[in-house]
Amino acid sequence: MRRGIFIVLSLTVLSAAADLTLPMKPKSIRFAIIGDGGTGEQAQFETANEMATLHKSFPFDFVLMLGDNIYGGQSAADLKRKFEEPYSDLLSEGVKFYASLGNHDGTNERFYKPFNMGGQRYYSFKRGDALFLALDSNYMDPQQLDWIRQQLSGSDAHWKICFFHHPLYSDGRMHGPDLDLRRELEPLLVQYNVSLVLAGHEHFYERLQPQKGIYYFILGNSGQLRPHNVRPAAEMAKSFDTDRAFGLMEISGDDLYFQVVSRTGETVDHGTLALQTKK
Repeated sequence: MRRGIFIVLSLTVLSAAADLTLPMKPKSIRFAIIGDGGTGEQAQFETANEMATLHKSFPFDFVLMLGDNIYGGQSAADLKRKFEEPYSDLLSEGVKFYASLGNHDGTNERFYKPFNMGGQRYYSFKRGDALFLALDSNYMDPQQLDWIRQQLSGSDAHWKICFFHHPLYSDGRMHGPDLDLRRELEPLLVQYNVSLVLAGHEHFYERLQPQKGIYYFILGNSGQLRPHNVRPAAEMAKSFDTDRAFGLMEISGDDLYFQVVSRTGETVDHGTLALQTKK
């Protein structure tokens, strides 16, 4: 008698999708945020699945990537397993991904078309009344600083948003703030009225109290996680360091609405930020 071979699959049961807190206003700018995601591991897939589920009720147009987009090897097979497969549902819906470079990223990523970097280490794009600057915080050379100055000084955008890898402010035990980068970059951000700065690198989520009129978020746990790594601090508004997460944002007029969702569909932070008026 022949015996059959039975394979038992172990499935991770996740909770239902998060309830949407964003207002979905007409003609608003809608986008998602991920950082330190490119592991190719199950947790990344589960986080990406939650993003795809929420995209059905909150159809964001693009995703900002805060660096460390691809860990380890970067062959065609790696790019498929660590980016194309996890986010296949979003890519098939025409969602665009805009990457910035982290310390684990190879320089050739800027030529990978799905990252929309146009072969550049740093670049900008505009959506509605918002200007987005993707910066290379690995090497903030004088040429990049000059480019940032030109981009910001020459823009009349209502919202000016910068996204890059290394945080200027952080309450992480592992890394903490990049003080050298802050000294170089923050004066320009303040001078030219940048409203929002998004960074990764720390493998957790943190929203800080406004610093010199600028909103700062860290979201570096879309694939990697460093549990219980945030230390309490007066400048911290909210943190989450026990699971993976991603962010959703919506801009309408002078208001920015945000919702941060865990891998399992838990809303870990949400709220509304008013555009800061600076002199």
